[in-house]
Amino acid sequence: MPPHCDSLDGPVVTAARKALEGRDVDQILPYVPEEGEPEVREAFGLTAKARTFGREAQEVADRWFFETVVRVHRSGEGAPFTGLKPAGLDVGPVIPVAESGPACRVESGAEGGARIACPTRTGARSILGCAAGASSLHFMLPSH
Repeated sequence: MPPHCDSLDGPVVTAARKALEGRDVDQILPYVPEEGEPEVREAFGLTAKARTFGREAQEVADRWFFETVVRVHRSGEGAPFTGLKPAGLDVGPVIPVAESGPACRVESGAEGGARIACPTRTGARSILGCAAGASSLHFMLPSH
């Protein structure tokens, strides 16, 4: 399963696309660590300028900007940038649940872990949990 933030339809590239379309760099900054903001602001300005030179220039500039923001984002997570992944890859069951809306929320779990709590159609809560201390998050469905 690829890292969600590396994909062309993930939240980082989606925010970067919106920033370019709206000409508003602030739309991407929530995904960038503070120390990476100057690099992203500079890349945004260069991309905006390059986009004025035609469709091909826009496509190349946009792709470079997406790679830049994902690389900076991943660096803030302490993870390597291994390139952009194609859109439409299976990200497993947890990410779509977490992004399903404001009804879902992340809660502190036992022993420093975390869990995503979401209401179900029957009114009960569905909980997805993850263990703390791993180099990556391994989510598991509850056994109840």
